[in-house]
Amino acid sequence: MTFKGAVKLTDAVKLKDKVAVVTGGASGIGRATALLFAREGAAVVVADLDGPGAASAARDIAEAGGRAVAVTADVSVEDDCARVVRAAVDTFGGLHVLFNNAGIIRRADALGTTVEEWDRVMAVNVRSVFLMCKHAVPAMTSGGSIVNTGSGWGLKGGGNALSYCASKAAVVNMTRALAIDHAKAGIRVNSVNPGDTDTPMLRDEARQLSEDWTAFAADAADRPMGRAGSPEEIARAVLFLACEDASFVTGSALVVDGGGLA
Repeated sequence: MTFKGAVKLTDAVKLKDKVAVVTGGASGIGRATALLFAREGAAVVVADLDGPGAASAARDIAEAGGRAVAVTADVSVEDDCARVVRAAVDTFGGLHVLFNNAGIIRRADALGTTVEEWDRVMAVNVRSVFLMCKHAVPAMTSGGSIVNTGSGWGLKGGGNALSYCASKAAVVNMTRALAIDHAKAGIRVNSVNPGDTDTPMLRDEARQLSEDWTAFAADAADRPMGRAGSPEEIARAVLFLACEDASFVTGSALVVDGGGLA
């Protein structure tokens, strides 16, 4: 994504005066969303285990005239989640949008997955959503929006990705439960469910499976629209769910996959 210049106060921005947290914001969908949120007027906390990557995203936003701060955090750890939320409140004065995007994948079936790998996937993909929401909801004193990254494989099964499929299914249904619990507080909770998207994680999947990237990418493009998605396309869907355009949308699982599940 090209992030062009400072946002003018006269622009019809969708997140003007909002404060957003993006986990997994150093690369891929997270980075694209952090940049888009900033372009749409939000102050952004970019959180990632990759500290230099988070700092790079925050620096790009700041150099273009936006507001951002980077936080190095392992969002499977409660103290780190609390620290990310405090950074939003202490630095920018509140919290209105949380994008729970941090995630990992292990491409293996049950026989090829170790207990340690299973636990780590569940910790990063599922426990982090619980922990971030646990600390973010009390900070959303005037309501807000939470968007969780699910997956097409959270809605249907996939091969050689047992722990990932299980974790993303948990995210989708946890999203529904959170939406019910916090609607009266004015907090909407939705999931965005991408299909194959050209990110570093997708390329890592090819490496894990010892597959040639060209062949792997061709398989990822095998869907009605004939291509994989881009991080920027997923970011625009996240923006929709995060802003007032989706004011009557909560508990939904928005599929953004070029027709793959169709």
